[in-house]
Amino acid sequence: MINIILFGPPGSGKGTQAQILVDKYGLEHISTGDLFRYNLKHNTDLGKEARTYIDKGELVPDNVTINMLKQRVEESPEAEGFIFDGFPRTIAQAEALMKLMEVENTQINALIKLEVSREAIVERLLERGKTSGRSDDQNETTISKRIDVYLDETSPVFDYYQNLDKSYGVNGLGTIEEIANRLHAVIDHLYAIQRETIEKG
Repeated sequence: MINIILFGPPGSGKGTQAQILVDKYGLEHISTGDLFRYNLKHNTDLGKEARTYIDKGELVPDNVTINMLKQRVEESPEAEGFIFDGFPRTIAQAEALMKLMEVENTQINALIKLEVSREAIVERLLERGKTSGRSDDQNETTISKRIDVYLDETSPVFDYYQNLDKSYGVNGLGTIEEIANRLHAVIDHLYAIQRETIEKG
């Protein structure tokens, strides 16, 4: 089983690449945004709990998000592994995810970050904004703020996994296929490490 965290700034093509990885390696893609939308829409117990904070304009506590993740992981006992998208965003969340993985008798094998320059992100999002209908894709100042938030949030988390020798940076520029091939090289490397560890016993 291989579990990865996929990082990438807005407009990095993270969603596209995650789907390619799902198809190639049989991994399950877990987006915290999708999890929240599902639980809120279906008014689950966790959705109701999250809504009590959202309705008050408060941040949903990490333990609620972790419980959503735990439920989602346990729904897929046959999965070959998971791609975590949008989580963790803080050191506290990274530590909570590590504990969850231990409970599930597995681990995070790597954090992979798609590296794209600020200029390229702005250009991509403005282009996407012409057809996406999203107002936050159409304003350069708003886009710049989103990039700043991403960088502020993710840098400490990248460093956290780097200290565990689990962080990888991948060039996020080029064609979809070129970027996918770079990601495949990292994941194939992770599988090779795993096989070697098993063989050593």
